[in-house]
Amino acid sequence: MRRILSIDGGGIRGIIPAIILSKIEIITGKPISDCFDLVAGTSTGGILALGLSKDDGNGRPRYSAAEMSEIYKSHGKDMFSRTLWKRICSIFGINGGMYTSRGIEKTLDTYFGHTAMKSALTKTLVTSYDINNRTPVFLKSWKEEYFHVQMKHAARATSAAPTYFEPVLMSIGNKTRVLIDGGVFINNPAASAYAEAKKIFPNEADFFVLSLGTGQVRYPISYSDAKSWGKIGWMIPLLSCIFDGQVDTVDYQMDLLLSDKYVRLQPSLLMASEYMDNITSNNIEKLTSEAEIILRANEDKIRKICNFL
Repeated sequence: MRRILSIDGGGIRGIIPAIILSKIEIITGKPISDCFDLVAGTSTGGILALGLSKDDGNGRPRYSAAEMSEIYKSHGKDMFSRTLWKRICSIFGINGGMYTSRGIEKTLDTYFGHTAMKSALTKTLVTSYDINNRTPVFLKSWKEEYFHVQMKHAARATSAAPTYFEPVLMSIGNKTRVLIDGGVFINNPAASAYAEAKKIFPNEADFFVLSLGTGQVRYPISYSDAKSWGKIGWMIPLLSCIFDGQVDTVDYQMDLLLSDKYVRLQPSLLMASEYMDNITSNNIEKLTSEAEIILRANEDKIRKICNFL
């Protein structure tokens, strides 16, 4: 059996899958890179996928899932940072990204340094979208084309959410890429990860997929609100609708394809904010509580997952 891990996008809400994965590491006694044959992520999920696959130089993981959760607890304010000048220049996101790229790039440099994707401990895939060539980009650690892409650059590209951060200019092979958040086309990469696994392991008939969400967005958009929105009014809500709709569609498809060999853990965000840039200490505490709630509510599923691993 081949085992696949897929992690959704969701900004600061990535602390939820990080905590779930920490629990799995504790129960199995194994690092995530040993548990899965392929790890895929979009946006914040891509950052986690790369971090959990990073080699410490001795063939072991540099970070545990618990350590990766610290990227949100300790560096959330660094990643989503903006000076007063940035607020003025961007007109709060209307003209340019809301946040300076320096903060997130400094954090990613701290975590990943100059590590290249080819050194990943397990096959690792992160998603992005090339607005210059108008095509999805799947950055794959096992493909020669992406061997020399640095993890920090892949992490920055997959998390370059429109209106939040500026795009990433990157040269890959003989092509100039202008990359943005993979969530614009596939915020839940489970189906793509499964398709890749079928190609990588053509003689394997048995697959298990664990798909981790970052929280179901529940707030309604009423007709009375939306009917008068123009480009500016739709800017943030439209991005949320795109991300959320893709997540649910892929979940439905994967359940049909794999049935009991597919497990999805997705909290309902009963307490925490759905906004991916809410980096307040109060919200981070609530996101931590959301993760603990879903772990308690899914003890049987967690045991099932660990049995597969």
